[in-house]
Amino acid sequence: MPFKAGLELTELQNMTVPEDDNISNDSNDFTEVENGQINSKFISDRESRRSLTNSHLEKKKCDEYIPGTTSLGMSVFNLSNAIMGSGILGLAFALANTGILLFLLLLVSVTLLSIYSIYLLLVCSKETGCMVYEKLGEQVFGTPGKMIVFGSTSLQNVGAMLSYLFIVKNELPSAIKFLMGEEETFSAWYVDGRILVVIVTFGIILPLCLLKNLGYLGYTSGFSLSCMVFFLIVVIYKKFQIPCYELELNATSSMLSNSSAHEHMCKPKYVIFNSKTVYALPTIAFAFVCHPSVLPIYSELKDRSQKKMQLVSNISFFAMFVMYFMTAIFGYLTFYDNVQSDLLHKYQSKDDILILTVRLAVIVAVILTVPVLFFTVRSSLFELARKTKFDLCRHVVVTFVLLVIINLLVIFIPTMKDIFGVVGVTSANMLIFILPSSLYLKITHQDGAKLTQRIWASLFLALGIMFSLVSIPLVIYDWVQSGGSAEGH
Repeated sequence: MPFKAGLELTELQNMTVPEDDNISNDSNDFTEVENGQINSKFISDRESRRSLTNSHLEKKKCDEYIPGTTSLGMSVFNLSNAIMGSGILGLAFALANTGILLFLLLLVSVTLLSIYSIYLLLVCSKETGCMVYEKLGEQVFGTPGKMIVFGSTSLQNVGAMLSYLFIVKNELPSAIKFLMGEEETFSAWYVDGRILVVIVTFGIILPLCLLKNLGYLGYTSGFSLSCMVFFLIVVIYKKFQIPCYELELNATSSMLSNSSAHEHMCKPKYVIFNSKTVYALPTIAFAFVCHPSVLPIYSELKDRSQKKMQLVSNISFFAMFVMYFMTAIFGYLTFYDNVQSDLLHKYQSKDDILILTVRLAVIVAVILTVPVLFFTVRSSLFELARKTKFDLCRHVVVTFVLLVIINLLVIFIPTMKDIFGVVGVTSANMLIFILPSSLYLKITHQDGAKLTQRIWASLFLALGIMFSLVSIPLVIYDWVQSGGSAEGH
């Protein structure tokens, strides 16, 4: 049956093979015919080439290569600013409920795990060519992946906005009282934190959020980071300014009048377990989440490569580790067991210009940062709904409704530790542990050469799942026990 074999061969030769720069057509593959059957080597090679070509085309379709222009140093600054946030205010509270040694162990662990998760994310980006987290999720897991990434990043950004507005709710009344020359005990409707946060939201934040483009507000990120560095300097300075006995006198407890109680209260503890210890890990995780910003920063890096971006990540996380630990340790050694989930609120601004300056700087910084986060959430929402074309009516309605919901949450959530707890065990866990490892395992599931890396990624995924299974019930249990309103210990 030579005619049939020859016909099949002619048909195959006339087939159009997808063009690819990296694929060459070897004419020998078209001539291997035995007993009227096409050689299996030809078929398998051809299929593998087709698969490779399709994969290459999909990668091109995900994101077109655009050269970056941002230097390594500026990229470190941008990523450090993305990591830094309101989480720094809750770390002293976390340390007070874990002890110095346990807190240091948790902080080192989360730092290293976060760096590893960035590594997995960069590998996934390199394999798929995607520079946007939502696109990466859609490329690997389809629409469900896109939805999960959108939900996690949006919840993280909403949590950050809530914590920022919580700072306004806590700190603005004290600043206004100081400027008015009133005592901390002074009460009036215009120094009520709940009313003030609504006024600030709809008087300042809403007009900024209604703008079509908030690009210029990106410059406030430098101011925000500077405020946090200033805050750290003041925390260190105040440690040597506030004697421990003053804290005890303010405790208004007669049992603290004896010297043994004084010594116990002013003695640092190294390992602690109590009902609030459960908030330590979620708070630390919340403080280190920057994953939604990693790929945009990577895409803008000049002469970008995975190795270069990993260096940016390592430097940024090390810098934030030092800053976080110093803030937590000096805040704790200032107030010991009296520290609160909002460290800044613990400092009294009465007759203290330095503390007032820090308060005002942080308040202004967070007010200007909220619209940037809000713009990201709203844009993702429109992208998900495929309503990317600007519509003024929809723009205004969605902005107003989202801000109303966020304000209601700020008013009725009792403490910042609840924000750190919920966001830490949900979106922070997804963004640090579960999503990067899941994406990596899916992308490399047929790559036998990466068996060892896949084992590590699987263990990383298991750690994230275990973290959720343990932390979520404990946070809920603490709410039930304390009614969600206990601030102290």
